[in-house]
Amino acid sequence: MQDSELQHLRRCIELAQQALEAGDEPFGSVLVGATGTILAEARNEVGGGDNTRHPEFELARWAAEHMSAEERAAATVFTSGEHCPMCSAAHGWVGLGRIVYICSARQLLAWHQDMGLAPPPVNMLSIQDIAPNVAVEGPVDVLVGEVEALHRRRHGA
Repeated sequence: MQDSELQHLRRCIELAQQALEAGDEPFGSVLVGATGTILAEARNEVGGGDNTRHPEFELARWAAEHMSAEERAAATVFTSGEHCPMCSAAHGWVGLGRIVYICSARQLLAWHQDMGLAPPPVNMLSIQDIAPNVAVEGPVDVLVGEVEALHRRRHGA
């Protein structure tokens, strides 16, 4: 992993922290173009009751509106957590390129079980179960502890 990619992932953690401070689940994502330029950022905004307001879904919408098909395919989404099935599908349908995530859905589920939380309302399938042609990298072990700490703080554990 290149230093610039770790910087993008650290920005995802900052966005997740902002989401947590706003009363949302701690997730953050960054869309980076082929040249390494940050094109858009988003954080989780489900606190208002719309549970589809995931940052990865927002970035897929943004990309569809602002980028050509070629630009989308060459872009990378960096994110604090592995895409859920809804976000994986949006990513695939829009034709975005690579995904790099810090923690996996499996890790998140284990943390939630450890904290005694109810399971999510949908099965947490891997990105490639939903969008098999997307290049995926993760988890990024050196940053997993920071993301776990945010989730434990969110749930008072």
